[in-house]
This record gives sequence, structure tokens and C-alpha cells, in this order.
Amino acid sequence: MSDPLYRKEILRLAADAHGAGHLRGVHAIGTAHNPACGDKVTFEVAVDNGRIAALAHETKACVLSQASAAILGRDAKGLSRADVEALRKDVVALLTGSAAPSPPFDSYAAFEGVAGHRNRHACVLLPIDALLAALND
Repeated sequence: MSDPLYRKEILRLAADAHGAGHLRGVHAIGTAHNPACGDKVTFEVAVDNGRIAALAHETKACVLSQASAAILGRDAKGLSRADVEALRKDVVALLTGSAAPSPPFDSYAAFEGVAGHRNRHACVLLPIDALLAALND
């Protein structure tokens, strides 16, 4: 039996690292830090008419945070702050066993195995919180 925390989909997402790096024309920067483990994620965003026009992230964190940041790096362009807040609620629901996120964020279904590991929920949510912090700036 494979480890539910490190499924192939999660490892693949982390390795792909969509959106990793830095952004030209940054409008805002947001960082989230997990003091329990030292994970840190920073998102740089450019916003146009209240929507993410471009984004990049620097993720110094575990594979779960890396994979979550990669999903955002690939799929969050065009979202508003309200959309990212709704995504966070969907991911919390997934991690608590209530529901699964819908497209384009159905990739978060790879984290279903994390549901039984409450102490790792913060790892999956950390990039979303960093993106929300950037959108607050």
C-alpha cells in the first residue's frame, strides 16, 4: 500500500513546480509561514481589474505545500480574491471529508489521503493562505 501523503500525483505536482520563480511587474506579495515545521510560501501577483493577471511563487516547504503551490501556479490566473476564498473553503471541505473541489481545482483531489492527517492540513492550505495574503496587499 502506498503512503497517502505522498501519492504519485502529489509528487508529480511538486516536481512540475508550475509557477515557481519570480514575477516582473509585481503588484503585491504575500507570505504564509507554518511555525510548526518551518514551511514558508511566498506568492507574487500582478492584478488587473481585481483578477490575478500573473503570479509566481517561492516555496520552501514540504512536498504537500509544493504540490499545492504548483496547482495554484498552474490554475489561479484569472481568479479574484473571492474565487481564492471559495477555493480555500473547498479544500478545507476536501480535507475534512465533506466534498471535493470542482474544476479547475479538481487536482486538489490528490490530497484526499491527507484528510486523516489533521496536522498536515496546514501544509496543503499554506500556499492558498499566501496567495490570499498577496491579494490583501
